Amino acid sequence: MKRAELPLHQRTITVTAHEEDGDEISVEAELCDERAWAEPSAGVVHRMVLAVRIRLADMVIVAAHADMRDFPHAECPLISPVFDGLVGLSVAAGYNRAIQERFRGVSGCTHLYELARALGPAVVQAAISAGARRRDAGGPSVGPRSTAGVLNSCHIWAPDGVGLRKLDAGWRPGTGPRPVPELGTFGSRSES
Repeated sequence: MKRAELPLHQRTITVTAHEEDGDEISVEAELCDERAWAEPSAGVVHRMVLAVRIRLADMVIVAAHADMRDFPHAECPLISPVFDGLVGLSVAAGYNRAIQERFRGVSGCTHLYELARALGPAVVQAAISAGARRRDAGGPSVGPRSTAGVLNSCHIWAPDGVGLRKLDAGWRPGTGPRPVPELGTFGSRSES
């Protein structure tokens, strides 16, 4: 089978986070579906943006806005205001379940729902980056909530995983080389 030179379909999702005044961050996710083989006027099928503002103290969304820039049906943008319902959700515990209940299927838009799903992990990473930036600037060190969003997210952050054991041994996120060295290099105080 010969592969066509131009892709049949290309989807890109980008997520960008910025630190805001006070203890908040803004995060913008954009989805773009393109058909490179189509006429230029029909090449971009979807281009949508979901922007949120998060209070870092409790990881709660305090503002949300959905914007459809390119879409296939004139009625598509009518669903955008539904995504204001992100306000008040915690991006930590229960986020995935909450967005499924509110925005999945005919209650929302498949594409904006995908952006809401992409926002959760990106917000957690942005919060960790904000903490590292503050620490590097001489601010408070890693606090007790610094790993709250990553706990149980993968084998490293399992309750008995190596991530927590490295923290116990003195490692601080954002310091040292990448990848973070093995546990034994930290002179572990707790190597259960």
